[in-house]
Amino acid sequence: METTIPFFDHPGVRQMEIAIGPGIPLGIQQVSHPRLGLGGAFGAWGECYDNVTLLELVERRLHGPLPEGERIDPAALGFDYRHHIRTLSPQEHLEVELAVGEQLLRQAAEAVGWEMDEVQGVLIGTSGPVSNDYTVQIARRAGIPDHAWKVSMHKACDGSVGCLHMALNPELEANNRLGVNLAQELLGKKVLVGGIEGLSRFVEFSQDANALQLFGNGAGVIGVIPGETMQFLAGMTHEVFDQEGVLAVHMYYPHSGERHIDRSNVETSLAGSNHIRIAGLMNQPADGRPVEMAGPMGMVKLFVRSGVDVVSQVYRSYRGLMENNGTQDKNIAVAIAHHANLKINLLKAKYLNKAGIPLDMPWLLSEFGNISAASNMVAFLRRLPMMQPGDHILIDGFGAGTYYDVLAAALRE
Repeated sequence: METTIPFFDHPGVRQMEIAIGPGIPLGIQQVSHPRLGLGGAFGAWGECYDNVTLLELVERRLHGPLPEGERIDPAALGFDYRHHIRTLSPQEHLEVELAVGEQLLRQAAEAVGWEMDEVQGVLIGTSGPVSNDYTVQIARRAGIPDHAWKVSMHKACDGSVGCLHMALNPELEANNRLGVNLAQELLGKKVLVGGIEGLSRFVEFSQDANALQLFGNGAGVIGVIPGETMQFLAGMTHEVFDQEGVLAVHMYYPHSGERHIDRSNVETSLAGSNHIRIAGLMNQPADGRPVEMAGPMGMVKLFVRSGVDVVSQVYRSYRGLMENNGTQDKNIAVAIAHHANLKINLLKAKYLNKAGIPLDMPWLLSEFGNISAASNMVAFLRRLPMMQPGDHILIDGFGAGTYYDVLAAALRE
């Protein structure tokens, strides 16, 4: 791995301070690709910790030394830095994350040259939302019209890809549960899609050493016009319930806690006249704490096998479409995968290659740690400058639960 520098030190990062408590540093970078009509903004907030200073923070939160057997090597998992904030009151946490969300929406829209009153949809993935109406609140604060569609997607790390899938694929089951097909509603309209994850708040009171070493704050929002700047080609959503609770996550959002007659773990509901909530059932830690995980190798076992299967099925559907269209020479230019950790992604790429599916799956998030639903959007924006008109890309989202959304999409010619 190449040596990385802290995100706040990167050229092009706008630095500001949120006037809460001692002052919370926030850095945001915009990315624009005018030829594709795509762009957005991504960033992080809180103090930046490298892998040495992070260990000190973890031990403070655990109130004692981290046992040698529970130490991991974050650099070997692809992570050199994480962003965390100090302990705040619930109201202060809310104000911080509202300020972050407002800035991300404003700067993502600015990156694609949109006025806020032009935005017709805001779809945000969050693992542990700071409030049930977070998406509605940040949209209002950013000046987005109240009549614009809002989606709050709670499927752990899969949330942002689940949002993008919902915006692009009219055949998706989630688009047929409420009598509102959001992909049809948003076709040809200006939409902001992303993930905003205040994971420092989420894991602060966890006693899980792995979670404390891996997760950090991060956010990414992209501006897309479904059917124009990004067109759906093939995709699949999939659930494999984590029976063993390898990755248990507290549900800080409304969910009945039951599986449904169609065996789905996902509840789709109208939280307002134009606010849709997608809530995924999770195994929850028995002690009521935020997260409990089996460790990096447990995550590999949880995500790789099913992940390879889902990606393979989508790729085969994509190749079939290319054959039917007479465009056999067209292929996937790049695969944007969730950055749970580097070992997971390397193993997926290895097994896919063995199955005859060679995909370029670059590692792009060394400065952030695992930022859950934000990671696909940040990775997409990081790679966006290298994409070309007419490229076909694959986006691979997966998260606790266990939930998968994988889709192939065409960029504007």
